[in-house]
This record gives sequence, structure tokens and C-alpha cells, in this order.
Amino acid sequence: MKDVEVFFIANLNIVDKETYRLYEKGFFPILKKHGGEFVTYDDSIEHLEGDTPLKGRIVIFKFPSEEVAKGWYNDPEYQKLSEYRRKGAPIVSLTMVKGIPPRN
Repeated sequence: MKDVEVFFIANLNIVDKETYRLYEKGFFPILKKHGGEFVTYDDSIEHLEGDTPLKGRIVIFKFPSEEVAKGWYNDPEYQKLSEYRRKGAPIVSLTMVKGIPPRN
């Protein structure tokens, strides 16, 4: 069975821009090291229906498989870097969404 892409949707509440920038600078090289790809971000989302806890910045990125994504998240280098994110932009939520499997 072919691996299915997974997408991450991160909702961050930036409280300290300088500290968060330290995280951003290190984020992209680690993302790339794990085969991840940045998709987009938005600081002013428009919510159309239902209740939402969303506030602040939404970031979307993806990986080629769930296994690769979990490798990125559990990478000690990423976990050390994420201390800057935790201090500068606490997570409101981090969600992993599986892509659609290929049809036979």
C-alpha cells in the first residue's frame, strides 16, 4: 500500500514575536530534513461556520507519510527548537490530517 500524505494544521497564538522568530528560522531546515513541505500561513483567517477556538496564526504544512511526520515531530532537534515556539507562540491546537488514499 502506498503511503498517504499527511497535513498539519497548527494554530498559534504569537505572544513574543522575537522568540517566535527564533523558532521560524530553525523550523524550515528541520521541516526540509524530514521531507516536509510548507503550504501556507494566515494571520487573519475568516471562519464561516460553527464554533471555533481558532485565534492567531494558522500554519499548514505536509509530509509524505504519517511515519515521516511523526519522525519530524519526535526529532530531538525539533523538540529542542520547539521550546522557542512554546514560549513565543503557544499552540492553540496542532492537528494532523491524513490525505486521501490513492484509488485502485
